[in-house]
Amino acid sequence: MSSQGMTQKRNANIELLRIVAMLMILTLHFNFQSKALLELGEPASGVGIFATILEAIAITGVNVYVLISGYFLSASTVKFSKMLQLILQVYFYTILVSAAMMFVGAYTVRPEDKLDRTLKYFFPISAEHYWFVTAYVIMYVLAPVMNAAVNTLKRKQLKAVIIGLLTWFCFIKSIVPVMFGTDKMGYDFGWFICLYLIAAYIRKYNIVLFHDAKRSAIVFVVSAFVIAAFSLIFHKINLETGRFRYYAGVPNHYNFIFTLTGALGLFSVFRFMRLKENWFAEVVRIIAPYTLGVYLLHMHFEIADRWVEWIENIIGETPLDNIPMYFIHLVVSILIVFFAGIFVDWVRKYVFNFIGRICENTKLFKLIKRIDEDLC
Repeated sequence: MSSQGMTQKRNANIELLRIVAMLMILTLHFNFQSKALLELGEPASGVGIFATILEAIAITGVNVYVLISGYFLSASTVKFSKMLQLILQVYFYTILVSAAMMFVGAYTVRPEDKLDRTLKYFFPISAEHYWFVTAYVIMYVLAPVMNAAVNTLKRKQLKAVIIGLLTWFCFIKSIVPVMFGTDKMGYDFGWFICLYLIAAYIRKYNIVLFHDAKRSAIVFVVSAFVIAAFSLIFHKINLETGRFRYYAGVPNHYNFIFTLTGALGLFSVFRFMRLKENWFAEVVRIIAPYTLGVYLLHMHFEIADRWVEWIENIIGETPLDNIPMYFIHLVVSILIVFFAGIFVDWVRKYVFNFIGRICENTKLFKLIKRIDEDLC
């Protein structure tokens, strides 16, 4: 088999994982917006326990998504045009979604929020319209610097840097039951940089994580089990004693040690997996590039707190007293949002491509091409 064929198969596996990761992220957001998760100080319900277990399984999705980006970006040249396209993609959703909401009369803003909204329109990255995108863009901008470090440092040096970052961002906070001022719970570019370097290290030295797919799956399952167990145990302790209000939430932080091991386990499973080169692999390759659009659509500040309610108007109220019905409602809801997001981002890509063809010979586009060539 040719190396090209192997690359295509490997990419199909990772692209499928990108889709899975976004579905996991949607699960997290549905659990939160539907108010199904256990609440500190409140007795546990059956759906609450079930949603907490789902949360433990899905919490690895963000880390997985960043690992995928680091895995590919660390072996490629980061182009200015790609960076610009990413930023313009954010503006596309920030401005046009709000314009669409105004058009249909669903736009809502309190007078005291006008300044904050204005900042999020014109400076969506700096104003953290999407915390994930802010962290992701900073990571993307720093990718050339990190790639230079990965290619220059000796293996032991790079490993030492990663261990140092993990100690700072992950190991200490996972065992100390108090909140540190520098701990952002993984909601920041510092943690993304750490994940990027881990993925770059795995790729550069072709690290085989956990020996095989079976053991990798076990690592993922055990990690999810520990996260769920910690969440349930500390919920019970807090309910009975009122203590550990902070640490009860730590198992669901992105930089918790078992969230990291779970992400690495799932990432490893899909690295070992080999999809057949058939229609399914092609569909995966077509859909996967639009997954970021799914996030940008449903986490827009005009939609993030309302999409679950909108879907309830279509398929009925979320059942919080019946586990099977809750699960069915969750699956249907996230699939609706996922495919709606894929479609909207496909339209966005079509618009971008159309503008690109029209402006291809303009001075601005030629300048961007020259910058790309200089960076190569």
